[in-house]
Amino acid sequence: MTPRLLLTLLVIANVASALLVVQARHQHRQLFVQLSDLQRARDELNIDFGRLQLEQATWAESNRIDQVARDRLGMKFPRGGETVVVRP
Repeated sequence: MTPRLLLTLLVIANVASALLVVQARHQHRQLFVQLSDLQRARDELNIDFGRLQLEQATWAESNRIDQVARDRLGMKFPRGGETVVVRP
């Protein structure tokens, strides 16, 4: 193998290696941007989930249910004489 041919092959291998490094770095940057976007979306979903849990706890609070039952449905606690016990 001649030195000129060897030098040409080494230059071609060096250029190919450099191109592959550039491609790998570009792909890494794209994946990092995608990861950052997904993490931001995850954080926003976690915030929304926390808000929904708080809202659910507020709506399910026994005092609120009692108040809605009294105001909207006209419900009330039965007096002593209005209670009937059913036994098997």
